[in-house]
Order: sequence, then structure tokens, then C-alpha cells
Amino acid sequence: MEPQKEARTPPDLIVRPSGALRSQTLSEEERQEGGASLVASTLGAEADSASADGLWELPVEPAERRPECSRCSRPQKVCLCPFLPVHPLHISTHLYIIQHPAEENKVLRTVPLLAACLPQDKCKVKIGRRFSEERDVELSTVCRKSSTLILYPGAEATDLEEFILDSPVYPSTIIIIDGTWSQAKDIFYKNSLFRLPKQVKLVF
Repeated sequence: MEPQKEARTPPDLIVRPSGALRSQTLSEEERQEGGASLVASTLGAEADSASADGLWELPVEPAERRPECSRCSRPQKVCLCPFLPVHPLHISTHLYIIQHPAEENKVLRTVPLLAACLPQDKCKVKIGRRFSEERDVELSTVCRKSSTLILYPGAEATDLEEFILDSPVYPSTIIIIDGTWSQAKDIFYKNSLFRLPKQVKLVF
């Protein structure tokens, strides 16, 4: 009698999980992990939002400005008054300074220094961007005077030094625009009053 052989299942009859089933199983696991990550992200975002909302409730201390010199408007620790003239300079021409509002609060602004060197009746500062004859009667009157000049470079501007030497009338008022190049350009071209006076420039 021949020995009994162990029964074996033919290789082609072994049942294996199909690729689709494996993919489905992995997809379910990934979805579960993704859902957990989404919940964690949501909780984290809510926690961050709550922390940010809490910051708005904190008291805000107002920034303290350093004490300024009443003459040169510089901080007292860096006051420039010792380097300025003790007495105002005597000049015959009036200066009318048109200052852009953005220049008013700059730390290194120079208009206060200029005003500190001149008599109060010879230097006037007007802050703004737009001016009209109706609202600014005094400025309109100054711009219409034949002896008023405006200091602004351009193709139509005359050398100030040459103009003074050739002109029989000495200028009574010079208008100066204080600001960056773009700010000064905006003020000059968008205010028709400033194109009434004679335009001059400085040539170095």
C-alpha cells in the first residue's frame, strides 16, 4: 500500500484579497486618520482664535512722547538750540511754507528749525494738501501778487539767483513746499493757486 500523500490546495485555488479590496481597506484607514487630523486642526484653530481674542482684551498703555524743546521741537536730549542763532535772522522776504500733513509728525522735520531762526512775522507754516481761493483767502492773495515766487523745480522754473539779479523788484514772498518729491508734486499740480506765482529753482 502506498503512503497517503498530504492533501494540498492547488496554487491557483488559494484565495487572496484582491487589489481593489486592499485599496478600499487602506482608503478607509486613511479616511479615519484624515478625519482625526481634521478634528485636531479644527481644535487647534479654535484654540488659537480664542488666544487671539484674549489679546484684544488686554489693556493698552498709551505711548509716551519724549519731552520736546518748545523752540526747535526736537526731543530735549537732542535739542539743537545751542547750534541755532541766539536772535532771529533779519530778512526782508517773507517765507510761506506749505507743509504736507505727513511731514508734521516726523522726528527729523526741519521746518521747526527754520521757523526758530526767523522772526515770527517772516515765516508762516500752512499744513495741508488741498487749498482753494474760497477757503484760503490769505494764501490766494499772496499767490496773486507779482512779487511772489514759488520754489519748485521744473522746465518752466527760472534760476532764483539769476531772477533776483535781473528783476527790478525784489521778491516779497517765497512759497516753499515741504514734503517728499511725490508729495510736493501732488501739492503743486493739484492746486491751481501754486501755478500763479513765478516758478523758480535753486541751481548748485
